[in-house]
Amino acid sequence: MKVGVPKEIKTHEYRVGLTPGAVREYVAAGHNVLVETNAGAGIGSTDDDYRRAGATILDSARAIFASSEMIVKVKEPQPSEWVQLRENQILFTYLHLAPDPEQAKGLLKSGCTAVAYETVTDAHGGLPLLAPMSEVAGRLAIEAAGTALKRYTGGRGLLIGGVPGVQPARIVVIGGGVVGTHAARMAVGLGAEVTVIDRSIPRLRELDESFEGRVRTRFSTIDSVEEEVFAADVVIGAVLVPGASAPKLVSRKMLASMRKGSVIVDVAIDQGGCFETSHATTHAEPTYEVDGVIHYCVANMPGAVPLTSSQALNNATLPFGLALANKGFAAVLENPHLRAGLNVYRGRLTYKAVAESLGLPFSPIEQAAA
Repeated sequence: MKVGVPKEIKTHEYRVGLTPGAVREYVAAGHNVLVETNAGAGIGSTDDDYRRAGATILDSARAIFASSEMIVKVKEPQPSEWVQLRENQILFTYLHLAPDPEQAKGLLKSGCTAVAYETVTDAHGGLPLLAPMSEVAGRLAIEAAGTALKRYTGGRGLLIGGVPGVQPARIVVIGGGVVGTHAARMAVGLGAEVTVIDRSIPRLRELDESFEGRVRTRFSTIDSVEEEVFAADVVIGAVLVPGASAPKLVSRKMLASMRKGSVIVDVAIDQGGCFETSHATTHAEPTYEVDGVIHYCVANMPGAVPLTSSQALNNATLPFGLALANKGFAAVLENPHLRAGLNVYRGRLTYKAVAESLGLPFSPIEQAAA
């Protein structure tokens, strides 16, 4: 199969769909890999690195899209990209369609087969292609919060870990999944006072045991969320409903009772965000202020550390990508985990949560492929 890797064009996105090491695996499996010139510049990989791995370098994204049977990316296709997709072409990347009706319409119109990293599953019920970027984003969330807390950025002027004799920052993590766990781990490591809120008692029990009491855990209710958010210096939004829009857990009204100069980091922004006042930002302008509260809502946080992120992502996506390259759409039909990743097929939405979030018709794969 001809597998194409275009250069990412989202603002300050430096990751790449396939590293040179991953290209070698595709080539060894008998595939022809086409890479746009300078696609790997963000991770320090040159065109010559890709040539040595067996790739063919093409001089434009247009050439990549026109020549490839499968496109492997990192971020969702931008408007100039989705218009280049076509019927019978496979797109394998993050999509996050629930809060993005324009992209959804573009993919539906193209007739392509779109498999979303964020909804591919594994035998344990996890999301193996979302997990590595969630790990990165969770850790980066605390770094971002530390910067946003500084006085010159509009924050309270608070050091996350404090110093002897001075109270550290109080950090509240809403959601105890992969993002929340890694955010909590970073925050505890810096010496912050950390509380994790979740609706799963078993998960809270796991966190309590894992952190050996260094993290407070609370069951999520309206009361507990309000109490913790109002007392927090930093609130990390780490709630995920696979494929669907994130629930809004902190309202605009609640901001009035938060500490002035406190910080919100909305890691769920890819799925629409879990704060009512959230809207996507970029690494170029990562924060904004609403009612005295600093909001950090960068939609591609792991893009800031592309070398780490690209390697971690490729480690996870490689077996699934090779299956698609080896068997084409048949791999989706044969593999229940890839089937869970199928969001769009020949003009139909095949992921229920996405269809419901967008208010569009849902077509089960059995019906869409009939």
